[in-house]
Amino acid sequence: MPGHFPKFTMALPDWIESIVRPGEVFKDRLSRMRMAIRLASENVGRNTGGPFGAAIFEFETGRLISVGVNVVESSRCSIAHAEALAIALAQQSLVTHDLASRSLPALELVTSAQPCCQCFGMIWWSGLRGLVVGARAEDVESIAGFREGPLPDGWADRLRGRRGLLPIGVEVDVLRDEAIVPLQAFLASGRSPYNPGAS
Repeated sequence: MPGHFPKFTMALPDWIESIVRPGEVFKDRLSRMRMAIRLASENVGRNTGGPFGAAIFEFETGRLISVGVNVVESSRCSIAHAEALAIALAQQSLVTHDLASRSLPALELVTSAQPCCQCFGMIWWSGLRGLVVGARAEDVESIAGFREGPLPDGWADRLRGRRGLLPIGVEVDVLRDEAIVPLQAFLASGRSPYNPGAS
């Protein structure tokens, strides 16, 4: 007898594999960030979601593990942020809930924009060892109109200095000017940000 509750799946848009596939190698930090920014730009340009892209890489080799774009509206789910998809797909691909497992190399999340309050928690729990950020939360809010929610004071230092857990290295403002472009494209598209209570 089927269950009474719905099943839920988060999926990437079909166009993703036309531009990138797991296993590709991005040797340096800038090429990794440019991939995250491209994902965000394509997501806006193809009208498949919000102006956010993220990717998880092996820190040392640059091998791509997973990607994510924002699919909140199409999935009808407020947790379907780019970072959330990238983390969940990495965990499924690597068959573990713990991306800090001793059997894995160190993994880093590269995201086109600073994580919101929701994604901050997901990063904390994921097992990621690094976070690389393009645009700032203030860019997301002032340009595209999204309300990112409160982060703890000194959020980056809290990730870097986690007590009793492996630290998460954080680098911010990487290609910030380029990372702002998808936000500007979203604004120019005339679409409204999907903040709580806006629909």
